[in-house]
Amino acid sequence: MTEVPARPAGLRERKKAKTRAAIREHALRLFQQQGYAATTVEQIADAAEVSPATFFRYFPTKEDVVLQDDFDIVTLAALEAQPPELSPVAAFRAAAMEAFNSMSEDDMARFAETTRLTLDVPEIRARALEELRRTTEVIAAAIARRTGRNADDFAVRNLAGAIIGVIMSATMPWQAEFGTDVAEIYHRIDQALTHLEAGLPL
Repeated sequence: MTEVPARPAGLRERKKAKTRAAIREHALRLFQQQGYAATTVEQIADAAEVSPATFFRYFPTKEDVVLQDDFDIVTLAALEAQPPELSPVAAFRAAAMEAFNSMSEDDMARFAETTRLTLDVPEIRARALEELRRTTEVIAAAIARRTGRNADDFAVRNLAGAIIGVIMSATMPWQAEFGTDVAEIYHRIDQALTHLEAGLPL
C-alpha cells in the first residue's frame, strides 16, 4: 500500500509558527542583552513587530516564552507518528530521540539558554510547576489516543506523570553536574526512559 505523504502545513500555520519563533528569538536576545527582569513584554512585542495582545495569544506569560519550546512540539508530533505496537514509554523514548536528532546547533543553543534561565530566574522556576501540569496533560492525551483510553484514566495520567517524573529526576542536577550540555541532558533523559520502560528495577 502506498503511503500518503503528510499534507504540508498551510500558509496560516506557517505564519503562526514564524511569528511564534520570532517572539521567542527576540525575547531570548533581549534577556541576554538587558536581563530577564528588565525586559518587558512590550519590548519583546515591539522587537518582534507584533502587538502585546498578539504576544499573549502565543504565550500566556513572559515566563512561558522560556518554558514552552519547540522541542516539546516536535517530540509530541513524533510521538503521534510512532508505530502502534510500541508501548507508550517506548514510543515516547523513540520520539524524544527523533526530536533530539532533529535539533540544529541553533536549537541546542536556545535549549541551553532556556535551561539556564529556568534555573537562574525565580519567576520562571515558579511558573515551571504550571508548565509541568500542562505537559503532563498533553502527554496523557497522546497516550490516551495511542491506547484507546480516556485521557482522565487513572493509569494513563499515572504513566504520563511517571514519564515526567523520571525525566525530572534524571535532569534536575543540570548545573551542578553538567551545566547546559544538551547532548548530556538528552543522554540522561534516554537513560531515565529506558529505566522506566524496564519497570524501574533496582
